Amino acid sequence: MSRRQRRRKPAERGVIEIQDLASNARGVGHVDGKAVFVADTLPGEQALYRPTKRKKNYEEASLETLFSASEKRVTPRCAHFGLCGGCALQHAGENAQLEFKQQQLLDALERVGKVMPDSVLDPLVDARWGYRRRARLGAKYVPKKGGTLVGFRERGAPFIALLQRCEVLVESVGSRLTDLATLIDGLSIRERLPQIEVAAADNAVALVFRVLDEPTEADRERLRAFGREFGFSIYLQPGNEDTIAPLDADAPALYYDLPAYDARLYFQPNDFVQIHAGINARMIDQALELLDVHENHSVLELFSGLGNFSIPLARKAARVVTVEGETSLVERARENARINGADNIEAHVANLFEPSADAPWMNRKVDRVLIDPPRSGAAEMLEAIAATGAERIVYCSCHPATLARDAGELVHQHGYRLTHAGVMDMFPHTAHVESMAVFTRESA
Repeated sequence: MSRRQRRRKPAERGVIEIQDLASNARGVGHVDGKAVFVADTLPGEQALYRPTKRKKNYEEASLETLFSASEKRVTPRCAHFGLCGGCALQHAGENAQLEFKQQQLLDALERVGKVMPDSVLDPLVDARWGYRRRARLGAKYVPKKGGTLVGFRERGAPFIALLQRCEVLVESVGSRLTDLATLIDGLSIRERLPQIEVAAADNAVALVFRVLDEPTEADRERLRAFGREFGFSIYLQPGNEDTIAPLDADAPALYYDLPAYDARLYFQPNDFVQIHAGINARMIDQALELLDVHENHSVLELFSGLGNFSIPLARKAARVVTVEGETSLVERARENARINGADNIEAHVANLFEPSADAPWMNRKVDRVLIDPPRSGAAEMLEAIAATGAERIVYCSCHPATLARDAGELVHQHGYRLTHAGVMDMFPHTAHVESMAVFTRESA
């Protein structure tokens, strides 16, 4: 038998007791001293598994047969769960998902940051289905599978999953995947249209079609008719993000409202906005409450985006100084401040991963700091944040490990105390963990 034939030999199956969930939401147990990660399993379950990848210290595996089910197991709502790579936890009930995410946060804080909060915040929860207002859908014309596929990638594979609908996308898009596929099938450039960006606002849903070739006039009319039929604003992107433009000049300006702060924020289809509108509103409320902003306070907000926190902060503080690295977002933030009458916001553009010591906002004393960095965290800014003398910091995070790293630095090097931490279920049914932490100066 050749080496290639030996490699292709089907892996032997085995029985395993699942002991825990790994950070990617796969169940983990041990067989002969080796960790085995089994998708779609939960702690306490016994299962028959088939290895899909074997390494020296661990194995990855698929679930073959479930012998005993956890009381926390539920029936996945999506018919494509297990094939589509978009969700990893639909087989776990709501409380089980929240427990998993909270434990991921606390384990990271203890293991990486060597710090634990005085108090664990209750998880922020809201709608669990039809919540996703931003997404990037893949599109590929595959005649052997009947035409165009529209959806997310298959789990563990680069191929686009054959989906009829998506349960977590906003309903207007999630229920129209087959309609989108039919639309693309009828375009002359169907083999040159690789993705669709979804941006759902309060007043409209924008679909941005990435087009590698110029659409014909017939293509444009077909796209236009599709938008009219289903209520979408159609955009085209022939090049980089700067080339995104509406198909027709009368496309409405996109916005979302924050009624609690009498605020309306405008954005472009490619701008960053929080995925879950309901959690976003709850996140802002909690952040401002924990930040404890008074009318005489000066607040520094880092990674400030287009004004999601800034406008609400401006309703409560004397002055808000915002810093964001993306010029277009700062321009949007300034315009949103003007529209909302928030003339106490001072917006700056700066690279927060390479901060300049002589930046005009850098050496000011402030009372409060709010940060909402990307996955890489805010390590480069921690010394400057501490130098502001702020009595309280609220840190919104999309990655527990970098939050934990930064929390350890703030506590062990800069004299802060971690008073609160908890998760925000921004991405239900996925392994993605968003969280919020509060730091107060020990001498405050």
